[in-house]
Amino acid sequence: MSENIQITSADRVTTLTIARPEKRNAITQAMYGAMADALEHYANSDDARAFVITGADEYFTSGNDIRDFSMGHQGDETPAVLRFLTAISHCPKPVIAAVNGPAIGVGVTMLLHCDLVMAATTATFSTPFVQLGLVPEAGSSMLLPAAVGMAVANDMLLAGRVLDATEAQNFGLVSRVFPGTELLSEVNATAIQVAASAPNSMKQTKGLIRQGRDQMLEQMHKESVLFAAQLKSSEFAEVVQAKMLKRVPVFD
Repeated sequence: MSENIQITSADRVTTLTIARPEKRNAITQAMYGAMADALEHYANSDDARAFVITGADEYFTSGNDIRDFSMGHQGDETPAVLRFLTAISHCPKPVIAAVNGPAIGVGVTMLLHCDLVMAATTATFSTPFVQLGLVPEAGSSMLLPAAVGMAVANDMLLAGRVLDATEAQNFGLVSRVFPGTELLSEVNATAIQVAASAPNSMKQTKGLIRQGRDQMLEQMHKESVLFAAQLKSSEFAEVVQAKMLKRVPVFD
């Protein structure tokens, strides 16, 4: 378990907190492994019946740790990020997101696999994959247009538009918005209500809602192949170098 992933349990609710505030909760491969472990354990647990994901302090997550990912995947085992995306997209039980602040990159795309998304008024939502020399992941090239509409998805994925919490709720990415001081208590109350519901009925209902997602899983695979290729590209290398030198990247 990564020290930057905190897990607590109470009232049949498991809460995962992304806790790396000094790096705006940027996620490393080790953290993805810990998140995958937690979700896999939850999916197979007879006790926990709701799962909450949130971030520590002011950020939900600023997305992937670019320096960590620029090192590439080590070893022959399944990359931790793919384990996490598989775990969250296949989880048979309810997953709830409490977006306490800015959600960037995977901070947005993971929301598309959550069953309930609640946000603080200070939350923002951005998917700057193109600006990083990358491509969308987690099935977001299909799920985001379905969630917010093609026009808004194009604005976010191609032009880098950032949504505020009100816009995200109006476009259907978020179901409820609360003042930051009330978010976690409101989410916890909802999570306890969900956890107290008939578990088999809950699983069956979630399964019905999510049936027919085979095409999305195929899309996720295509994205992962392109994403891995872009990590090795000169475009991504330029982004990394530009960030290190604190300049604007230049693409030929």
